[in-house]
Amino acid sequence: MEANQHQRETFRRLHEAHCFVMPNPWDVGSARALQQMGFKALATTSAGFAWSRGRADNQITLDQALEHLRQIAAAVALPVNADFEGGFAIEPTQVAANVTLAVATGIAGLSIEDATGDPDHPLYDFELAVARIQAARQAIDEAGTSVLLTGRSEGFICGRPDIAETIHRLQAYAEAGADCLYAPGIHKRDDIAAVVAAVSPKPVNLLINAPYITVAEAADLGVRRISVGGALARTAWAGFLHAAKEIAEGGTFACFEGLPKVDGIFLGR
Repeated sequence: MEANQHQRETFRRLHEAHCFVMPNPWDVGSARALQQMGFKALATTSAGFAWSRGRADNQITLDQALEHLRQIAAAVALPVNADFEGGFAIEPTQVAANVTLAVATGIAGLSIEDATGDPDHPLYDFELAVARIQAARQAIDEAGTSVLLTGRSEGFICGRPDIAETIHRLQAYAEAGADCLYAPGIHKRDDIAAVVAAVSPKPVNLLINAPYITVAEAADLGVRRISVGGALARTAWAGFLHAAKEIAEGGTFACFEGLPKVDGIFLGR
């Protein structure tokens, strides 16, 4: 537990100044490879993990997610932020119970989303969404840990791309106890800057899953933390699918040229 507490304190300090990239591994191997590259923190990806289990995003059970968090947190000496989806529950009391379980896995932070999964009603009603963040905050505090809570508003990726509503929700999540705020899907510079200003001095996480901005440019806008979601996992899947398609359709193996020596990453551990 002392090691976990050190990672949690390190994670909080990372949010105090400058901008850092927190890439998203999808398994132990990818987590260890990213650690060797010098990143200061990692974050899980619900999508990347789900794909590794042959499922679509948001189709993983709570027990599967908790075991995944334990494995990633134990595999690296870096702070790990958990993509905890919507807390695997609707009602605040159950969100709190599940957050308590997540905190016990050794993670340094976790996020709670406000998406419902229902395309006809994509976001939880405002009051319920705020209560869910409050419940997560209370669970973390009652566990006596310094796990960092990120409040996410999903409107831009679930069919309600309204910057005013997104800011309203993020401000409310900040007041409800979120330490960091996150609106995946925003990419216009004006929107990013508006979110940063609206929740200041609390830090903002920016999702970069396409080449629309650089780390330096995001930092100039005041972004404190960058994650890439399932993009690294998708990159790996792209290589795999391209190679498999060449074999299946052409009977050739040109895709096997220039491959990395993956054993070199893990030898000597």
